[in-house]
Amino acid sequence: MTPAQLRAYAAVVRLGSVRKAAAELEVTEAAVSLHIRQLRRELGDRLFTRTASGLAFTPGGLRLASRATELLNLQERTIVEVSQAGSGRRLLRIAASSLFAEYAAPGLIELFAGRAADLDVELSVQDPRRFGALLRNRAVDVAIGPPPQGPADEALAVKQFVAYQVVLVAGPEHPLAGHQGDAARLREQTWLLGPSAAGGNGAVQSFVQRIRVPEARQRIFQSHSAALEEAMRNNGVAPAVRFAVNGDLSKGRLVRIAGPGLQADGAWTTMTMAGQAAPPAASELVRFATTPRAIQAMLRGTGVGAGRFRPAIHVTLWS
Repeated sequence: MTPAQLRAYAAVVRLGSVRKAAAELEVTEAAVSLHIRQLRRELGDRLFTRTASGLAFTPGGLRLASRATELLNLQERTIVEVSQAGSGRRLLRIAASSLFAEYAAPGLIELFAGRAADLDVELSVQDPRRFGALLRNRAVDVAIGPPPQGPADEALAVKQFVAYQVVLVAGPEHPLAGHQGDAARLREQTWLLGPSAAGGNGAVQSFVQRIRVPEARQRIFQSHSAALEEAMRNNGVAPAVRFAVNGDLSKGRLVRIAGPGLQADGAWTTMTMAGQAAPPAASELVRFATTPRAIQAMLRGTGVGAGRFRPAIHVTLWS
């Protein structure tokens, strides 16, 4: 199997037709068809057939679809690593949940990257439910976010390193400020939420689900900080990471709403490929994240200099 054959096959799987795959790869349909025939001959499998409703894949074709993406990403990763070795630099790609990326990643990256002059760090915000696939496809080196749900995957190594608490807050002039909150009354309030409430399996989403907040009462902002700023204007209530709002609580800009069940415990974990499959820089980060200095930096970090941090930008528009 050659990279060109795998690239053609992956494009056919993703786009659902040879014609669309050829257009994306900027080659002729005959070239794509040739690559598919060569794969079929080498593997002894039809891989897929054309039906009235589209392409129908054989079990072997489905297996190759996942492997093709993984192999192509591994090839790209190898090219990057060889290039970096020649220039004396390394790259660590981190996928993070939105909550961790906003509140804890800057301090951790600043301190960790500062220990190695040859290391560049790239951070992308991803849905925690995609962490396993991103790691297996070698699209990222380490993923950081809430503990994974479902059965354990032996191919992945998961390690918890920070526990935190989610509390409910509002502005000092909000009707519930200084009062005991109950679930029925809270469901009538406007809930001001960050992007972590829209997907994944973190503590904020669990908090909202436990109260059974109607979707019509939820307003989701592009950042958790934006949601808290709206709460300071007394326009609703907001779940918040306790350590991130301690300063606002002590200065009276926010008030905690007390009541049964109005707090939740959360945790952040690191996830890498198990054993020797994890890149050395990823294993170093996993070990470093559990140290007292790293935890303190995550809770009190001041951010990363532009020369050290090269984020992959993902923009979400909320209507």
